[in-house]
Amino acid sequence: MYAIVECGGKQYKVEKDMLVKVEKINAEVGANVELKVLMVADGGNIKAGTEAAACKVTATVSSQGKAPKVLVFHYKSKKQIRKRQGHRQPYTELKIVSIEG
Repeated sequence: MYAIVECGGKQYKVEKDMLVKVEKINAEVGANVELKVLMVADGGNIKAGTEAAACKVTATVSSQGKAPKVLVFHYKSKKQIRKRQGHRQPYTELKIVSIEG
């Protein structure tokens, strides 16, 4: 059994007991979060649209963190303009507890 959920403007395929890194959610570690369900598939049965809205996917926040640093470098040739900047994207790691539907 798996489900397609939406979180932070992105879609993820999740299964029970799976760890997923999603965009940062303002929740404490250990808190339960309910995700928006787009589709649920169980063997040959597929629920999508309004049928999937009745389904429930719950997850527990296992950690909050930041991804590895990505360097952004801008320059203009022959102008002596150089700019280096680093970025670390924050994320929330979720453990899928149950898929009901």
